[in-house]
Amino acid sequence: MLPFVLASASPARRQLLQQIGIEPIVQPSHFDESVIQATTPTELVRLLARCKAETIAHTYPPPAVVLGCDSVLVMDGNIYGKPASAAEAIARWQRMRGQTGELLTGHALIDVTHGYTSVDVETTQVTFAQVSDAEITDYVMSGEPLACAGCFALDGRGGAFVEKIIGTPSNVIGLSLPLLRRMLARMGYALTDFRPPCI
Repeated sequence: MLPFVLASASPARRQLLQQIGIEPIVQPSHFDESVIQATTPTELVRLLARCKAETIAHTYPPPAVVLGCDSVLVMDGNIYGKPASAAEAIARWQRMRGQTGELLTGHALIDVTHGYTSVDVETTQVTFAQVSDAEITDYVMSGEPLACAGCFALDGRGGAFVEKIIGTPSNVIGLSLPLLRRMLARMGYALTDFRPPCI
């Protein structure tokens, strides 16, 4: 069984991997995202995911693969990551309600043994409910939106405020499981290489 290293502190990403039988080694990159300049949301998440994965891959001994991810919500031409405060989260939800945006997640997978890197982006369309100011305030006060790109967690309380998704649900939670499987396959790996055999 090969080590699978997750260059992220996200509990949601860890749980998604556990859901498919992979127990990742969690090694947050602590990469300074402010140093990255990009002209498009796709370029931004690709660069951030790659930098996060490379930060860990350079220090992790083979054999292993390292996964770095980064997510943003794009709406009306604006790029949204995690809100900086409760006030920002409330204001953002007041703009988001009743609207449709795109959740982009960059995935960077590095095969430490062979020095091969694969980077890809998954996009999922998300339509938000027409929620009231009281519902928004209550949700933000729970603290959940402050830890999430896009200011909501599909797999948490925020799931009640999402009316429709077009695309891969796991991508909205933090990483696209189907895309991860395809990226591993391009490197010559199967999911079973990273999980214990079924008994």
